[in-house]
Amino acid sequence: MARLPSPLPYAQQVAIFSRLRDANPAPVTELHHDNAFQLLVAVALSAQATDAGVNRATKDLFATVKTPQQMLDLGEDALLEHIKSIGLFRQKAKNVMKLSRLLVDDYDGQVPSSRAALMSLPGVGRKTANVVLNSVFHVPAQAVDTHIFRVGNRTRIAPGRDVDEVERAIEDNIPAPFQQNAHHWLILHGRYVCQARRPRCSICPINDLCPYEEKTE
Repeated sequence: MARLPSPLPYAQQVAIFSRLRDANPAPVTELHHDNAFQLLVAVALSAQATDAGVNRATKDLFATVKTPQQMLDLGEDALLEHIKSIGLFRQKAKNVMKLSRLLVDDYDGQVPSSRAALMSLPGVGRKTANVVLNSVFHVPAQAVDTHIFRVGNRTRIAPGRDVDEVERAIEDNIPAPFQQNAHHWLILHGRYVCQARRPRCSICPINDLCPYEEKTE
């Protein structure tokens, strides 16, 4: 097994996240929502889909469905019509209906605030649970997606062989004042600057702090 490179040293981490914070002091998820339940549904729908695609699909849905009970009242067939443009929409619709039923029956219609409880819901994995914990309950949980995995390894901010290792590396190496917003800054950086095929190094605010050797002009 190949040895992982060492994470960037503390002072470099501070410098990087200070710049990311200066550029975007209050980052938020790009998934549109008005409450915890809508965010939970949106993140569950976002697997193998873009945030923009989910936002288009949920625009009319979330105008009328704001609670688990309202989702149950809507019904699976009507939900399918709203989300049919999203990948894996049939299975996702089933999961949304099942989790809505569990929220009504077991949690008094409220979204629970523990990772274990969230992950017990159909279609909710660790990444989805961490997004909800971070964005709704202000827990410094790190939701590692493909963008964060790439940025964490490419920059050596948080190297890891899989998403669990990258999540631990973020928690272990990023200084405490930046933990709450770390995953937002990293996902936005990966989505718009440190892109997969051709990173936009010429506009990168941390270019001079990044050890990536194959930088673009």
